[in-house]
Amino acid sequence: MLPVVVIAGRPNVGKSTLFNRLVGRRAALVADTPGVTRDRKEAEAMLRGRRVRLVDTAGLEEAAAETLPGRVRALAATAVAGADLVVFVVDARAGLTPADRHFAQWLRRHDRPILLVANKAEGRSANAAVLDAYALGLGEPLAVSAEHGEGISNLMAEIADRLPAAADDELTEGDDRPLKLAIVGRPNAGKSTLLNRLLGEERMLTGPEPGLTRDAISVLLRDADGTPIELVDTAGLRKRARVTGDLEKMSTGAAIGALKLAEVVVLVIDAVDGLHDQDLHIAQLIEREGRTMVLVLNKWDAVPERTATRRAVTERLEESLAQMKGIELVTVSALTGAGLERLLPAVRRAHAVWNTRVPTAELNRWFEQALARHPPPLVDGRRLKLRYVTEAKARPPTFIVFGTRAERIPEDYRRYLVNSLREAFTLPGTPIRLELRGTKNPFVE
Repeated sequence: MLPVVVIAGRPNVGKSTLFNRLVGRRAALVADTPGVTRDRKEAEAMLRGRRVRLVDTAGLEEAAAETLPGRVRALAATAVAGADLVVFVVDARAGLTPADRHFAQWLRRHDRPILLVANKAEGRSANAAVLDAYALGLGEPLAVSAEHGEGISNLMAEIADRLPAAADDELTEGDDRPLKLAIVGRPNAGKSTLLNRLLGEERMLTGPEPGLTRDAISVLLRDADGTPIELVDTAGLRKRARVTGDLEKMSTGAAIGALKLAEVVVLVIDAVDGLHDQDLHIAQLIEREGRTMVLVLNKWDAVPERTATRRAVTERLEESLAQMKGIELVTVSALTGAGLERLLPAVRRAHAVWNTRVPTAELNRWFEQALARHPPPLVDGRRLKLRYVTEAKARPPTFIVFGTRAERIPEDYRRYLVNSLREAFTLPGTPIRLELRGTKNPFVE
């Protein structure tokens, strides 16, 4: 495993900005508001020749265990317990606070190596506050400005020097390309609870409050057969008209960005509430982005009429999402784990279909039979002549039909070809792209 470097500190000291600077991209949401980060965000980074796993944590606050800040701090404590090095960040501009002193003591009790960083140390005015940080008793503070990039190279070198010696598996990790799986859905559908259950640990913040997850959080999981899967939990997606405030807009953007980078998308639906219009809007977005999908009916243990609920969902999908006919539907209870053993096999099947390559010879045999069963219609009194078809690429399966005036094929005949393709080559639940290319007549000016 890669060495783990955890960034910790009280709220609004610039932990996520520092995380993004070390990773080299805007991996975590950043806003001038305390408490933006709630779940721990992870990313790989190269620091002076050492590959490390960086972990951004929520701001540490003293609160009762059952409250939201208390649950957030418990998640941060779990991250710190597994760290090879803790980067404890204080705000040099604001100076030391009682919270900084309290959590410095709290970190000492975890008995992990600690590197003290005084962030926002741009300009001369912060020098005095940097010197004050010695009072924490955590060694010499390193002055940086994450926002302006000052002192970052020194910080990278210091982190690399304090890590344990490189292990052989650091060199081999990453040879297996993980399957990218995004978990999306409306707020409070149970996405984070589902991810926690898959991981077997309380990795994500959960609770009755909707909208707890704000950023797109990536976690690596190895399936029972050793297949690496990169799970991404996302913020709940509401109707565009209801998205208000810069922070929610950034959360929505991060969720859609994760969906676009995924290969398979698990759409989580609250089975008690049933299939809403917003669920269908999300499914249509998945189809437009060319991703394959598995539908999860969560909270299945709380559904009284299961047969009627499944039938209602299936019928509405067939009516409103015909372009992804055959989507696999898995019923689970993320809270109890019931039915969860069926989810990852369904994901692998959907991924295999999404990667399907059909041999050209088989494809054209199907094409001849499809044209014979239902010849192309007349357009402007002339029949279209379709000559052959080829698969341009997979991920999703994309086919090109060539022929005279092929681009003028009516939409209903295009749908006929797509449905026939899906049935003939067993391509359920995945988008199918069909491009139509006409041949140019050299005698027409």
